[in-house]
Amino acid sequence: FQRLINQGIILAEDGRKMSKRWDNVIDPDDVIDEYGADAFRCYEMFMGPLQQMKPWSMRGVEGISRFLARVWRLLMEENQAGEWNLSARLQDVAPNKSQLKLVHATIKKVTEDIESLSFNTAISQMMVLVNGFTNVEKIPVSAMRTLLVLLNPFAPHLTSELWETMSVKFPIDPVDVTEQTWPDYDKMLLIEDEAEIVVQINGKMRARVKVATNASDETCKTAALSLPKIAGLIAGKEIRKVVIVPNKLVNIVAN
Repeated sequence: FQRLINQGIILAEDGRKMSKRWDNVIDPDDVIDEYGADAFRCYEMFMGPLQQMKPWSMRGVEGISRFLARVWRLLMEENQAGEWNLSARLQDVAPNKSQLKLVHATIKKVTEDIESLSFNTAISQMMVLVNGFTNVEKIPVSAMRTLLVLLNPFAPHLTSELWETMSVKFPIDPVDVTEQTWPDYDKMLLIEDEAEIVVQINGKMRARVKVATNASDETCKTAALSLPKIAGLIAGKEIRKVVIVPNKLVNIVAN
């Protein structure tokens, strides 16, 4: 192997080491029987930094189980007979700009976090992605394919079943999710279109305003001075100078 990682000990829920003596041992079989292997696996990755000691929490397992259930319900829907079928919201449409940005930000985050063994934050970012598509009218198939590929190392059983079900209506080759190429992200899509800058008067923060990223000093100055709150605070005062830090702040020096 290329490097050695010493992972932290998983403690019992009471914060002590698991021991038959204290009757605080967590049996993996019991957890898997109730919540499934994917939830067990995901929770282990989600508990926290790999190198740290951390206590086991059944509430945490339940939380991860709910997240995986949300992924299932995002792509599937239950009919009156209690049968689960592919959601009608899932359509072969192109993601809009904000959705595309979210997908590529997730690819970047998950890829980098896996490489650094920061599995907990990788899962957190996938939760953000799921939240971003939960209430949309039309869910792009391409976005969900990306989600399933990213989630597969953490929840292989769920993602394999969803991928296979999705591929019946939306064929793709190869059919197996584990054979898919790991997605790349487009750096250009991650560039922010707008920057929120702080507006100060004599060094004190008074407001915030959004301008185009890398906007000119004159544009930033005009945007700050046009705010009603700022205009009121400097009324009757002489503006001695305006200090501008691009994409960050405008400081109006007035007396």
